[in-house]
Amino acid sequence: MQVTETKNEGLSRAYAITVPASDIQQRVESRLQELVGQVNIPGFRPGKVPVKLIRQRYGDAVKGEVLQAAVAENASKALADREIQPAMQPKIEVTTFEEGKDLEFKIELDVLPVIEPVDFKTVELERLKARIEDKEVDESLLRMAENFGKTEPVAKPRKSKEGDVVVIDFEGSVGGEAFEGGAAKDYHLELGAGRFIPGFESQLAGAAAGDHVKVEVAFPENYGNPGLAGKDAVFEVDVKEIREKVPATIDDEFAKQVGLETVADLKKQMRQRLEGEYAAVARDRVKRQLLDKLDAVHDFEAPQGMLDAEFDSIWNQYESARKNQELDPEDEKKSEEEVREEFHGIAARRVRLGLLLAAVGQRNNIEVTPEEVNRALIRQAQNFPGHERRIIEAYRNNENLMASLRAPIFEEKVVDFIIEMADVKEREVSAEELLRDPDAGEEGATAATAATAKAGKAKKSAAKKAAAPGKAPDKAPDKDKPKAKPKAKAKSAKAKE
Repeated sequence: MQVTETKNEGLSRAYAITVPASDIQQRVESRLQELVGQVNIPGFRPGKVPVKLIRQRYGDAVKGEVLQAAVAENASKALADREIQPAMQPKIEVTTFEEGKDLEFKIELDVLPVIEPVDFKTVELERLKARIEDKEVDESLLRMAENFGKTEPVAKPRKSKEGDVVVIDFEGSVGGEAFEGGAAKDYHLELGAGRFIPGFESQLAGAAAGDHVKVEVAFPENYGNPGLAGKDAVFEVDVKEIREKVPATIDDEFAKQVGLETVADLKKQMRQRLEGEYAAVARDRVKRQLLDKLDAVHDFEAPQGMLDAEFDSIWNQYESARKNQELDPEDEKKSEEEVREEFHGIAARRVRLGLLLAAVGQRNNIEVTPEEVNRALIRQAQNFPGHERRIIEAYRNNENLMASLRAPIFEEKVVDFIIEMADVKEREVSAEELLRDPDAGEEGATAATAATAKAGKAKKSAAKKAAAPGKAPDKAPDKDKPKAKPKAKAKSAKAKE
């Protein structure tokens, strides 16, 4: 094998590789001899088929097999001999492969950059700790009591409003034709809960018991049922009753309903829950600070192929959001050139930080265990009640899907590793300050942090896709954002988002 380097610019490499014709011919003859003992041809005893006949029948297939193996083996050896770590799958193009001639092919690839992480002890971070006031615990208990409450008919006749539960009969049609799942009797619908397709619930606000309401809506373009997606629908709705929520009484009996003994126990548990939730928010804030600072102090070239792939991913999500009219209002005002420039910056930040965290993890032997992956897989499957086994099988049979589970676990473990070494100072703040959006005018918010938030918005907009409740995904979820559990499937799924 002869290897000639044809390009060495920055992280870009290219090689021309020649494999002698004698080597190819030897591989072909060896494979043909193997087939002599494997194929069965009428008129010949096993193992006695003439090589000439094998060549006539299988020669082209053998050459293709040999070509694929020779290219893969020699390309791998050429890179290994030069201790080259490809950033992505190399591009390989066969330039010559003819009978009796040398095999010639070329490889183009980007190599991983050499990354020297800073001393993480020099990284200063601030961890916020929220003060939990008694008033906040009480307010949380009131919300809990509302969730555990019941509904009762309104004491005096009045019009419905958001938060009420209306008891309705409805029948839907598309183009004058009824459709399966589009009708129900005595259905209890909470106005403002967002369980039906957009526009349905709002048109019932202000209705009184006994009213007949003609609700006109359009199914979303990305609705789970392709037969209804994007179509206009009319629902004939009879409002039979208006009910209002009555919260549960917060007493020892209520505490026992949720598995505790007294109100004091309930308050203690609520405080602990708030502490856990605020600790998670504080940790996310620390992570954002860390990524901002790591991005600011590490400057290295990123492989162009990775930059292009990340930009394409973000842009495809943006295009999908634009098609479904789900763009961030800020983006709607910008020209395509402005959006592209901004997304190129986001892509570059993501790629650099990803490479940095990967390098830190490898240097410090940080690994994701099979147990951690299995726990993540189970959590993912639980997002789709009734489809758990299908989801688990789909992931286990697809390495890309499994990688989508491992990647965020690995990232979090590396981030925790760095935070442990960083100079972290704690500051007590109000819950309001902890929950305040760092990009909403907070002093000290950096451009890098804003880029992270912007990336999240782009992905969030693209992810707003309506689907039938509990529908299993056809591809891996976006690994950069957490997934919310789908709402419980209601009786009339077809009429809902």
